[in-house]
Amino acid sequence: MDGFLDTSTTGVTELRVHGVSGTPPGPMLDHPYPRLVAGDGTTGFYRRWWPAGRPRGQGADVPGVRHREAYAWGGLTSGGRTNALWLLLLPFSMANLAYFMLPRPAGGRRLRHTVEAAQRLFALLLTGTLVGALVGASVDLVGWQCTAAGRACAQESAPVWVRWLSQLWGTQESRRLAVTALVPLAVVGVLWAIARRTWRRDERTVLPPSGPGRPEVLLARRRLWHGGVPVWRLRNVHIAFALGAIGLAVSAPFARSAAGLALTVANAAVQVAAVVLVILPGIARRVDPEDGDAAGWLSRACRALGVAAPVLFLVTFGWALAGLPSPEVLSAQLPGVGSGTAQVVLTMVLAVVIGAGTWALARMDRAVDPGTRPAMGGVDRAVDPGTRPAMGRVDRAVDASGRPAMGGMASWFTLMAAAGSANALALGLLFWTASFFGTPESPSRAADLGGDLFLDDPVWWTAALVPVMVAGVVLVAVVLWRIREATTATLAPKLTDFYGGHASEVAGKWSLAALSDRAGLVLGLLVGAGLTGFAVVTVIYRLRLVTPVEGTAGLFATLGSWAMATLAVGLVLLGRRSYSDSRLRRTVGILWDVSTFWPRAIHPLSPPCYTERVIPELVSRVEVLTREEDDQVLISGHSQGSVIAAALVLQLDPAVRERVRLLTHGSPLRRLYAAFFPAYFGTPGLSAVRAAAPWVNLYRLSDPIGGPVFDRADPFAPANRRADGQGRDARADRRARDARADGRARGARVDVFCWDPPLREAGEPLAPARWHVDYWFDPPYDEALGRLTGNFLP
Repeated sequence: MDGFLDTSTTGVTELRVHGVSGTPPGPMLDHPYPRLVAGDGTTGFYRRWWPAGRPRGQGADVPGVRHREAYAWGGLTSGGRTNALWLLLLPFSMANLAYFMLPRPAGGRRLRHTVEAAQRLFALLLTGTLVGALVGASVDLVGWQCTAAGRACAQESAPVWVRWLSQLWGTQESRRLAVTALVPLAVVGVLWAIARRTWRRDERTVLPPSGPGRPEVLLARRRLWHGGVPVWRLRNVHIAFALGAIGLAVSAPFARSAAGLALTVANAAVQVAAVVLVILPGIARRVDPEDGDAAGWLSRACRALGVAAPVLFLVTFGWALAGLPSPEVLSAQLPGVGSGTAQVVLTMVLAVVIGAGTWALARMDRAVDPGTRPAMGGVDRAVDPGTRPAMGRVDRAVDASGRPAMGGMASWFTLMAAAGSANALALGLLFWTASFFGTPESPSRAADLGGDLFLDDPVWWTAALVPVMVAGVVLVAVVLWRIREATTATLAPKLTDFYGGHASEVAGKWSLAALSDRAGLVLGLLVGAGLTGFAVVTVIYRLRLVTPVEGTAGLFATLGSWAMATLAVGLVLLGRRSYSDSRLRRTVGILWDVSTFWPRAIHPLSPPCYTERVIPELVSRVEVLTREEDDQVLISGHSQGSVIAAALVLQLDPAVRERVRLLTHGSPLRRLYAAFFPAYFGTPGLSAVRAAAPWVNLYRLSDPIGGPVFDRADPFAPANRRADGQGRDARADRRARDARADGRARGARVDVFCWDPPLREAGEPLAPARWHVDYWFDPPYDEALGRLTGNFLP
């Protein structure tokens, strides 16, 4: 290759790891010509290539001395053309997040294991919700209702690709059910294929043999990123449960016949076996890579179930296609054995059990002596506590208190949100199908069948909640806007000394960023409103006080049905458009950059965990770059990249860690991860990262995602003011003070505050705010590089 490309691995390497949205290598390196030096197109390591030959200057790569390298992992979450369709699997991802949010007090091991088992069963029922919607839309609405003789799909106006079912088998129910059962079977098959492909690509990536052993810090355990066997087990169980549900829908209407009863019992047995296996503690237990699988019998049981379920479905399909005796009395809707009602009741019971268990674990966690859990990670704060009130409401954005979000109940609220979103998608599919093939109607108003397709009253009542939830979202938005206005009014006078006439504008930006700290409050209010509404409509339905298709309730149900149908169709269209739009794929990929950091712990059909591939690759690369005694690697992680970097440092061999430095910017480590995942990123985890390597963290008050990890700076302290109101001299004084402090204790102070928008001289226009991006263009970034690498990387 002509030109110059430094591929040497000795010296000092600045290894940049990007955050969300799959930042391309060029912007990461601040260079127009990135070239792959290791890895592949999905995840790779890139360096700068100069077409004109070897460059000169302090910022250039020098073989054997210094290099700038970028690790691009965005291809795992935003590179695939079909990844936007993962939006339909969002409830499964939220279930996995809920698992890692669970409090883990030292004395609550048995209770935690019980709650985890309940969470795994809850996740299995989420799979049942998805499959139930597919079965309801295809087997019930189309196979049983629409294609029956004289119904909507028998008319000439019906699509030909379903009308033939009515023309050929209009009075042979089992054959119609067998054919329409192929639709949910195909979807389950696609989920299995995608889960298996991503499992082989990501979860089976092997960590290098050297490692830190088995430390007490959860984030440092190698088993966290070693999920090949447990994810495989859970996948077999979930697929078997799904196939059992489809087979049960086909066989249950004919349970009065001997063959139908046998098939019904067999399919129900598959589901029961899946329930039993999923609650066993060993099924999802991860072990260290060097330990192997300690529960071989459990793997054999999961393999046997994984073989029995598809075989039984084929038998059910073949028998139904051959013809099963029709029921003596044909009902308007698909008859069953109450499995759907049983799942709903079990889901409600599990919600109560998980909620009570999570509350007990959170209470035990709060009972730990406060002296052992200092709010700021056990380090001296950079600000005198007496100056804290000066920052007003925005103080919440930078006072990294270390307290768990929502009092430790974030896990339960997230799991309830997962259930709510799963039901919204399911009902959207049902309403869209009923509207496409006929007219949605309530069984309570069944008169002339004709073109009506019936949905149970609970479905209509749930739809009636949608306008209420939308009103709740609007109300929450108004409350947040009022909070922002009040915070802006408090901050503006304090910013006048620094930004002059632009103080109100800057205060608005800072207060807007501070709203992200209300995420727990918003989640709690919305989930609380949804659960309250669900309880109210359940009472109304059980007591038969009002019908859901008349009056105000009927209006709300109609609006909700259209809203959910639009949501389902919109997500599919979004996925279709993202297939050819790479920028849209990166935008949608932001969701997966955050949610799929965590392994598939309780739901194996969720989008794959990219970290189980990223961490081993980074460990291997850092080991390559630190082979010589004088080698040094500075890991520069932005946003989500800082979370990856923190997890990476704790996975390195102790001898390698001695040659590693850590620079994070725009980091959500304390603000989001320590708050919502305290067991992993709480004080013990972050303190372990700090002890493992010299560390500098850059943050801004305009950043809605990043924040301090340990210390916070008070920009309104008296020492930072000057009479002319611009604060430039104060900034110089601050830098000099920081330099003196660094000279006394190099590496002791982690957090560095960055002004945004940057401060300017009097009369100069206000600089654009950078918010969450481009930290490496801030002067403190170069200062941190010099501080951490001894000025080898100017």
